[in-house]
Amino acid sequence: MPDPSIAPRASVSTGIAGLDAVLGGGLTPDRLYLVEGVPGAGKTTLAMQFLLDGAARDETVLYVSLSETLSELREVAQSHNWSLAGVNIHELSTTDQNLNPDEQYTMFHPSEVELSETIQSILREVDRLKPTRLVFDSLAELRLLAGSPLRYRRQVLALKQYFSGHGCTVLLLDDSAISEYGLHVHTIVHGVVSLDQLNPEYGGDRRRLRVSKYRGRRFRGGFHDYHILTGGLAVFPRLVAAEHRRETAHETVSSGLPALDALLGGGLDRGTSTLVVGAAGTGKSSLVTHFMMEAANRGERSMLFAFDESIHSLVTRSRSIGFDVETHIASGLIKVQSVDPAELLPGEFAQAIRDAVENDGVRVVAIDSLNGYLNAMPEERFMIVQLHELLTYLGQLGVVTLLVSTQPGLIGPMAQGVDVSYIADGVILMRYFEARGEVRQAISVLKKRTGAHERSIREIRVSRDGIAIGEPLREFQGILTGVPQERQIGADDHVVAREHAGA
Repeated sequence: MPDPSIAPRASVSTGIAGLDAVLGGGLTPDRLYLVEGVPGAGKTTLAMQFLLDGAARDETVLYVSLSETLSELREVAQSHNWSLAGVNIHELSTTDQNLNPDEQYTMFHPSEVELSETIQSILREVDRLKPTRLVFDSLAELRLLAGSPLRYRRQVLALKQYFSGHGCTVLLLDDSAISEYGLHVHTIVHGVVSLDQLNPEYGGDRRRLRVSKYRGRRFRGGFHDYHILTGGLAVFPRLVAAEHRRETAHETVSSGLPALDALLGGGLDRGTSTLVVGAAGTGKSSLVTHFMMEAANRGERSMLFAFDESIHSLVTRSRSIGFDVETHIASGLIKVQSVDPAELLPGEFAQAIRDAVENDGVRVVAIDSLNGYLNAMPEERFMIVQLHELLTYLGQLGVVTLLVSTQPGLIGPMAQGVDVSYIADGVILMRYFEARGEVRQAISVLKKRTGAHERSIREIRVSRDGIAIGEPLREFQGILTGVPQERQIGADDHVVAREHAGA
């Protein structure tokens, strides 16, 4: 059992809201932490945000630089539109003589041996300023000073012992590409944040971080995406649907079309996901837009994440079928966000959906299409897992989710690019079929987990007057194959099938 005499201590913010969420609130004060990553991963930027947050709270902060010059640090700050006012910078130049382990002592604990000139300079500055936050950049130079794994470990341990009584939270920066002595530091520090950078064959670099160690604190494990933007790091914590469970009342919302409601068994149920699947041009996006328009007519907010269509194209297409999307976009009832799959981070996308639902009160979320979403993921199996987590989260919050998936091909048997039908609660299939020399479109509901639905196939027409759903196509069979046959009822009630030949 925890000791009741030990009161919990307030966490120290890293200055990055997403990272604080990953760390369970921030850093435990007065401890040493290791921030490691490959060059260009953003270690210096993260460290600067940590110090700037402290300076904004009127704390004394210190940046000890062994690897970057003062001018380089100022350039970093300038690129992010930061002012370094309030940040003390102690720059140390390491000459060849300083880095020669044979020319100096390398065990610098006061009770054991005389401090080297470099370490003495650092500690004098710490004693003079008495900072509450300190960044040591970087351990690579300290590793050179040590010359051996044993001396290097003892030097880091001495730093830990020195700062433990000085009320100072310390970040040690290191290059993860140099792994020879890395694990020696992992066992000493209180926590480890690892920054990683992926280089896909196409598109921008992908960055992610992971907290591999944090003593005495519950933190969010796994990889978390992050961007380096103007203004610093933006971290997107991995979505965990189990953390957002809520009790929501069962409610069915109408589509506004009686025939479509009949197909859907009354309409769409809140807290469910519906996959709209079909070939290109069958009206999937128009159907999703219709659902969003109906939500706006009810006074509910909806949001569309468009992977394959620009906002201008959406507005133009909607106008051509009688949907006044512009008015609802202007009022804020419909929001549209264009997404570039080549630049999208999966965690960033999940965070955008969370912001829309939790902050903006969005009740209908549409993703058009999953094909573009798949292109944003490194591997299909990861996309399926994350999509399942995302749909579970939206379901627990009572959000109606619409997913669009385009099948390869136009007519005949359809191939399936990525099968997510088993994840969705409902599946709407849209197909082309030929009848009397015309290319027509059909709609059917193949699945609905939350209740009964109509099994018939109906014709759907998209025109300047909007969407119209016809009566069940009982006179045809084979519509799902794209080559239907007309069924005629004879006097003897036998069904005679004859294949259409354009008559």
